[in-house]
Amino acid sequence: SASALVLAPGGLAEPKLPDLPGLAEFRGAAFHSARWDHSFDLRGKRVAVIGTGASAIQFVPAIQPLVARLHLFQRTPAWVLPRLGQPIGLRERRLLARFPLARRALRAKIALLNELQVLGFRYPWLMGMAERTAQRYLAAAVRDPALRAKLTPSYRMGCKRILISDDFYLAVAQPNVELIAGGAAEVREHAVVGRDGIARPADAIIFGTGFAVTEFPFAQIVRGRGGRSLADVWGDSPRAHLGTSVAGFPNLFMLLGPNTGLGHTSVLIMIEAQIEHILGALRFVQRKQLAAIEPRQAAQDAFNAEVDRQMRGTVWTSGGCVSWYLDRSGRNSALWPGAAYQFRRRVARFRPGEYLLK
Repeated sequence: SASALVLAPGGLAEPKLPDLPGLAEFRGAAFHSARWDHSFDLRGKRVAVIGTGASAIQFVPAIQPLVARLHLFQRTPAWVLPRLGQPIGLRERRLLARFPLARRALRAKIALLNELQVLGFRYPWLMGMAERTAQRYLAAAVRDPALRAKLTPSYRMGCKRILISDDFYLAVAQPNVELIAGGAAEVREHAVVGRDGIARPADAIIFGTGFAVTEFPFAQIVRGRGGRSLADVWGDSPRAHLGTSVAGFPNLFMLLGPNTGLGHTSVLIMIEAQIEHILGALRFVQRKQLAAIEPRQAAQDAFNAEVDRQMRGTVWTSGGCVSWYLDRSGRNSALWPGAAYQFRRRVARFRPGEYLLK
């Protein structure tokens, strides 16, 4: 038992598998990329990969040289940008080691450039320049016009997660890889059938289908006042006060709760702000010798109304796609609609007036 509970399971933790007819009858190996079966040797095998999102772009280039045949089932193409990474030279490393101010200046530059990218998500027309960069990159990496057409998105960049890779396109263009547009339709004992009706033989299926982000699986086992679970209270759209606490759940706090994800910079900024808030709340409870604390429903509603207001017109709600950012109600309950510094300014300081104190 404890006087307070802090949930920190992470948003990208519980694998999400597609509901494909016949999957239970598949005779080969089948696993999600986050639950990799290291006992299965991929060398020389026929492998079906379902999904072409942020997970697949990491493992597809790694397994492509090993497998005999790779069938890549793509439901929707993603916008991909080159990583543009480069080694830090010896001279620069010595400079950074000798002058702490230089390290801080470089870090501040990186943080500022990342933070400015939020403007493209807030004002979708600004994404045009990044889209042209991605199109040039695709054209240079994939010479086959038919394959290039399959890999070209039809929605505004940023509506779905933007992917960064230097080798995904190169892997997809290899002779032993087939990209199947439209995704998978069903699974048979030794094959995966695409939306085109063709069955591709497979010895293994690897799911790069992401995670249960807006479902928050832990919500089913966390109960508050009256025995109601978080899942019951949230229904189709999870909401929290400052993404950190929930009305009706005394002394409960969470990290990376609803509307705390980011598309442009590090979520560590969000986590640190939430930690400061939680510590402020716990110190207040201790100092005032309180038994319980929970957000006022009015404060929680006001915060979420402001989030929804800022979300209108962003690329996530007007970019022409259906993404995993959207919950079952169609609301974006995954992401914070502004800059990270705005979240920090709003959340880091604990405000007792927004809470019920007992």
